[in-house]
Amino acid sequence: MGPGDAVDGRVFHVKLPGHDAMARRADEHVVPTRVMLPRRVVDGPARQVGKRLLMALLVLAATVLIVWLDRAGYNDNADGKVDLLDAVYYATVTLSTTGYGDITPYSDGARLINVVLVTPLRVMFLIILVGTTLEVLTERTREDFRLKRWRSNLRDHTVVVGFGTKGRSAIQTLCATGLPKEQIVIVDPASKVIEAANAEGFTGVVGDATRSDVLLRAELQKARQVIIATQRDDTAVLVALTARQLNRGAKIVAAVREEENAPLLRQSGADAVITSASAAGRLLGLSVLSPSAGTVMEDLIQQGSGLDLVERPVIKAEVGKSVRETEDLVVSVLRGHRLLGYDDPAASPLQLTDRVITIVRATPPPGSGPSGPSGPSGPSLPHLPMPPHHRP
Repeated sequence: MGPGDAVDGRVFHVKLPGHDAMARRADEHVVPTRVMLPRRVVDGPARQVGKRLLMALLVLAATVLIVWLDRAGYNDNADGKVDLLDAVYYATVTLSTTGYGDITPYSDGARLINVVLVTPLRVMFLIILVGTTLEVLTERTREDFRLKRWRSNLRDHTVVVGFGTKGRSAIQTLCATGLPKEQIVIVDPASKVIEAANAEGFTGVVGDATRSDVLLRAELQKARQVIIATQRDDTAVLVALTARQLNRGAKIVAAVREEENAPLLRQSGADAVITSASAAGRLLGLSVLSPSAGTVMEDLIQQGSGLDLVERPVIKAEVGKSVRETEDLVVSVLRGHRLLGYDDPAASPLQLTDRVITIVRATPPPGSGPSGPSGPSGPSLPHLPMPPHHRP
C-alpha cells in the first residue's frame, strides 16, 4: 500500500516526502539488526584489559624483586653473576613458562623461594592472561545463551517502535501502571538510542521497524500490544502494516503528526491513532480558555500522580447499579465495542461484562514519604469524591 492507494473504495493521501523514495533509501541503506539485552557493566572493556595488564605487571615486578633480593642463590651460565637485567630476564621466562635454563637457582634458599613464592606468582600470571582470553572467547557464547533464554521466556509483552520523546513518555506511563521493564522491547534504527534504552533497563532491537525480520527479532508475533512512535507518518503506516501482518491479535496504538493521515493508519491495522500535533494544539487552546482545565487535563495524562484516568472491569457489587451509584467517578462505559458516555441512558444499569473508564486519585508508590506524589498532606485518598452534580 502506498500514498494514493484505494482502501475500501476510498483514497487517502499522505502529504509527506515520497513513499517510493523512502523505500529505495531503506533498501540501499539497510540498518544492521541485532538484539541488545540490558546488562550492568561495571567497567568498560578497555578499562578491564588495563586492570588485568596492571595486575600482570605487578606480578612480574614482584617476581623480579624476589629474584634480585636472592640473586646470590642463582647462577648465570654466561658469567656466573645475576644482575638486575638478569633478574628481569629470569622472571619473564619463568612466568611465561619458557624456561631456557641459562639462569637457575642452585642454593637451597633460592629453590625454596621458587617453590613457595615464584611458582604461585607464575600460576597467578597465567590465570590473568588465560582468564582475559577466555572471557573474550566466552562473551559471545554467554550473550547467545542470554538471548535464547530471553526469547523463550518473553510473551505478552509490549513492543515500542521509536525511543524519542513520544516513545519515552509512553513507556513512562506504562511503567507507572506497574508494567515491568522486562516486558518492554524497544525498536529503533539508532544503536546509540538502544544503548541509552539498555542503560535504563530495557531490551532493545537495532533495526528498521518497517522490515518484518526486525520485528520478529523483537518477538512481535508474541506481543500483546504495540506502540508506534516514529518520527514520520509514512514510516508509521508501514510499521503498522507489517506489525498487523505478523500479529493479528495484538493491540496497535500509533501516533501521527498530521490528522489527515490518521484514517490511513487505521486502515493499515492500528486500533487507536493519536494525533500528536492536534492533541497538543487542543491542550494549548483549552489552557488559554481555562488554565485550570488545562492543568487538570495535563494531570490526567500523567499517569501515577494526581488524578489518573483508569479503565477497569465492573465488579460484582456494581452490577445492576447506575453509573452514578458507583464509588468512582465514571466518565464512560465500554460495552462490547460501544463506548457509552456516563450520561447515556443505555450505560445504566451496569453489566458484569462491562468495563468502566474512571477518574481516580493516583496511589503513591510504596515507601513514598511526605515528598512523594501524595504531597505533604499524607497519603492520597483511594477514590476521587464525586462532584455534587454527579452524585445520585
